[in-house]
Amino acid sequence: MDATGLRCTPCQPIWIFRNLQFSPHPRALWRVLLTALCLAAASSASSAAEGEAPNKPGPRIYKYLKGGTPSFSDVPPARIPYVVFTPSCYACNVHSNINWHTTPLHLEAYADDIAQAARQFSVDPALVRALIHAESGFNPRARSQKGATGLMQLMPGTARMLGVADPLVPSDNIRGGTQYLAEQLARFKGDTSLAAAAYNAGPGAVQKYAGIPPYAETQVYVQRIKILHQRYKNSPRG
Repeated sequence: MDATGLRCTPCQPIWIFRNLQFSPHPRALWRVLLTALCLAAASSASSAAEGEAPNKPGPRIYKYLKGGTPSFSDVPPARIPYVVFTPSCYACNVHSNINWHTTPLHLEAYADDIAQAARQFSVDPALVRALIHAESGFNPRARSQKGATGLMQLMPGTARMLGVADPLVPSDNIRGGTQYLAEQLARFKGDTSLAAAAYNAGPGAVQKYAGIPPYAETQVYVQRIKILHQRYKNSPRG
């Protein structure tokens, strides 16, 4: 994505021992996983103690040991410990096994903020909700490896351009992201697929290719936005 666009980065597994010159003993790797799980729990407890709102539930990836080897799944393993993490833009994962036709929708989260921003910028609220679902899984603290932040994954430069002082504030992030989406819809004459492609890859890429860019990430992203958009439109709150 270019500097004027928004960034959507798929989650990449981090191999803790990849730079070592030896294969770690399974027990050592097991201890690392358990430590990570404890740290995650402590972090959540600290946030609650400080009065911070807990993260909205989002898509999860489960990391666990299978025969001493780290494994990843979107289904929690049975009867063994695992570590959970939430990717920033799971809809951008070209190899995702998520069924986008059946994955649970977020019908109540940030309803007022989404409705207000959709009215302000004349955008279909179902489309706004679809993009939030795709970008962050409704996790207001989501951060990508490239620095995109919040529900609609605003890059720092884009956030400043849109007047978003703190992209971690849900209402501000939704307003800024919806404004940017509205600009892309206007730029591409209301074509939601091209607007979604511009949101992911930048408007320059869409203009360069006179359509959806031939990037695998962008093409699957646009398709998944289309599925989610239709599902949110058909939902009771659509």
